[in-house]
Amino acid sequence: MTNAHVVDNADKVTVRLKDGRTFEGKVQGVDEVTDLAIVKINAGGNLPVAPLGSSSNVQVGDWAIAVGNPLGFDNTVTLGIVSTLRRSSAQVGIPDKRLDFIQTDAAINPGNSGGPLLNDRGEVIGINTAIRADAMGIGFAIPIDKAKQITAQLQSGGKVAHPYLGVQMVTLTSQLAKESNNDPNSQFLIPEVNGVLVMRVLPNSPAATAGIRRGDVITQIDGQAITSAEQLQNLVEDTRIGQVLQVKVQRGSQTLQLSVRTAELKGAS
Repeated sequence: MTNAHVVDNADKVTVRLKDGRTFEGKVQGVDEVTDLAIVKINAGGNLPVAPLGSSSNVQVGDWAIAVGNPLGFDNTVTLGIVSTLRRSSAQVGIPDKRLDFIQTDAAINPGNSGGPLLNDRGEVIGINTAIRADAMGIGFAIPIDKAKQITAQLQSGGKVAHPYLGVQMVTLTSQLAKESNNDPNSQFLIPEVNGVLVMRVLPNSPAATAGIRRGDVITQIDGQAITSAEQLQNLVEDTRIGQVLQVKVQRGSQTLQLSVRTAELKGAS
């Protein structure tokens, strides 16, 4: 397992082991949306394998050990603790991904990407990813449970399908809406409710087809109250391609019920 961005656009992949042996690697599968990839090597014998743990058991304050080659320094180990859990990719600054990261203060730099994040028992709890060049004292790892979910599909060379609606959005509270409406420079009035504010609707997307507009506030999906952008994204991720969702939106003083049929997200856009 490694990061998709590690093998992105690579004509050749070489895997070097700690004992100095090198092997030609074959990329079996890549999923850009979760930044995961599988590389296969033919080593001709048994190799030491790190046991996979469970990221669902990880708690804030647990020890975290990152292994990799940061900045070209081979076989480097850094130690820290788990700083927080379920740090969304949108919060980290990469809204085109769909991930909830493990955040740690173990040093993770370029070269750590694709390496393991271990617990104090040597079990892999995450896959390190150096995604923020300006990160100082914090690092991020993809939870191993997420990687387990799609490993079989990537190993067989299959694609991982991700449903999407096609909106750019931010979490909205009634207080934030009120403050925006009181701002004389505000571009439009926002319904003063809790939900998710649609900032942009992508052309030719399911949301555009269904009639969702910029400035709408999504308050419910299939009868479930929506209170954050992360919640909405996770809910959509758990649906099927082509599933019809009943989306309740507030548009000015109007309350509308729209039917949105999810489509497959292509690449990482």
